[in-house]
Amino acid sequence: MSKQAPYRLYVSSSMLSLAVIGLGVRLAFLHLGSHEATRARIDRNRSYERKILAGRGAIHDRNGNGNVLAMNLGVKDVCIDPAVTAKGEGVVKTACKLSELLNVPTDEVAVRMKQSDRRFAYVKRFVPTDLAEEVGALGIDGMFFRDATIRHYPQKQFLCHVLGFVNHMGTGSAGVEQQLDRYLRGSPGIREGRVNAKREELYIRRGLNVPALEGANVTLTIDQNIQYMVEKALDDVMEEHRAEGAWALVQRISTGEILALASRPGFDLNEFRHAPNFAKLNRAIGYVYEPGSTLKPAVFAAALEEKTVTPDTMFNCENGAWSYKRRILRDYHPYSRLSVADGLKKSSNILTAKVALTLGDEGLDRYLRAFGFGKKLGIDLPGEEHGILHPVKRWSGISSTRIAIGQGVAVTALQMLGAVCAIANDGFLMKPFIVREVRSGTGEVMHRSEPEVVSRPISIATAQTMRRLMGRVTESDGTGRRARVEGYTVAGKTGTAQKPVAGGYSSSEHVASFVGFLPVEQPEIGVIVVVDNPQPLHTGGRVAAPAFSKIAGPAIRYLNIPGTDSMVARR
Repeated sequence: MSKQAPYRLYVSSSMLSLAVIGLGVRLAFLHLGSHEATRARIDRNRSYERKILAGRGAIHDRNGNGNVLAMNLGVKDVCIDPAVTAKGEGVVKTACKLSELLNVPTDEVAVRMKQSDRRFAYVKRFVPTDLAEEVGALGIDGMFFRDATIRHYPQKQFLCHVLGFVNHMGTGSAGVEQQLDRYLRGSPGIREGRVNAKREELYIRRGLNVPALEGANVTLTIDQNIQYMVEKALDDVMEEHRAEGAWALVQRISTGEILALASRPGFDLNEFRHAPNFAKLNRAIGYVYEPGSTLKPAVFAAALEEKTVTPDTMFNCENGAWSYKRRILRDYHPYSRLSVADGLKKSSNILTAKVALTLGDEGLDRYLRAFGFGKKLGIDLPGEEHGILHPVKRWSGISSTRIAIGQGVAVTALQMLGAVCAIANDGFLMKPFIVREVRSGTGEVMHRSEPEVVSRPISIATAQTMRRLMGRVTESDGTGRRARVEGYTVAGKTGTAQKPVAGGYSSSEHVASFVGFLPVEQPEIGVIVVVDNPQPLHTGGRVAAPAFSKIAGPAIRYLNIPGTDSMVARR
């Protein structure tokens, strides 16, 4: 035996003894020590709390479930565990494949895959299920999918300003989606549980599991068939007259229900992120403009109600130019003397201004506010503007003569339509509404809109007289003759307003409009059409009145409302 053998045996025995003692100490430390921090870290890594998103309610038109305007679409979130993907080979090659399929920059994907200190990262959110299947077929270690939903609008641009849209955080951000977000979004659920080292759920260890409460479904007053008629008419007028914008509303006179509301330009709701802000503006309620002559019926109605004039009262129209307090007011066509009835039919500025003077500033202001100008009407959509009607104390000596013809005052189309519908509705100004009802997923009615009277500026007798006078506007020699609808009597008023500019009014930019109702004998629907800066024709009678006819004619027949001959026969 070598002399070094005992020495080697001693050293080996010592090292083995130290190793055993070390293992024993380590085992004692692991089993007997508190290790609260270590246990907490492991517990955090193995536990999860997941928010269960609630399905957002659907939006339907007035005809019910068959006409879905907004719905949820099932998609997938493509996710990775970077702690796993960072260890794989060919990260860049894998990132290139994902980039090609998902249209995400390769460098972004590669960076996320190499973050080995993280356990979760998105590659791309809201991926269609068929595309997610292609990605899954790649068999990438550390990749997994999560179920998600996005808001989908089957008809894209249709009703865009009414419906609004939902952002990627699931929050309604415009239109009905924003207004009724608290109903539509429902209540999210919560799931708590544990996973193994591979981040796979241990179903037997699942703890708290609170299911989500589905969002409520919304039914609108909108009829999508009438809405289509309106949007088609606006597209046509935009193209024909090279307008900067156009908007229109259709309202049921007796209730205030909005049957159609559209604005141009529009945008694809499914691509709202790429739409410019000017296209997202709901001009029907959120854009104020000087109404021009469409305001005149409110002035005439006020004077008739106060009995300061009658339809037969004669006024000197000064042959087209009238000097009042050293300021000249002109008519589009010169007239010598006209009755109140003919002054409305011919849209005389001078006669209207003289009628307004019979009311006085306080009287004119009181009636205009009773007709709903200068304040919100309270439609159940976000973005409604007040309009502009300055207090009387800020009026100048000629303000009443200019406000009466629609200058120095600004309105929304909703306000202007509401005022004319009040004349058609025996003097009752109705609160407009666009949401018919809200029902929970179980069918419980959570909200239902009912007709509501805002004010009553004029009496039945005055309203009847005004309907007759406004019906003359669409006669063959009236300014609104192009608004006529075959088989029906139409009452209304044209408007042609110069757009305000610094120091006065533009001579080349105008707002053309027509507002009216039908049938005159028993009014059912009111319609307004406003066209922003049409070229080269720019008058309400030539631009907006034909568009009114294109909407009102098909709409009244679609609603199966009897024509004039039928009404006469029934009488």
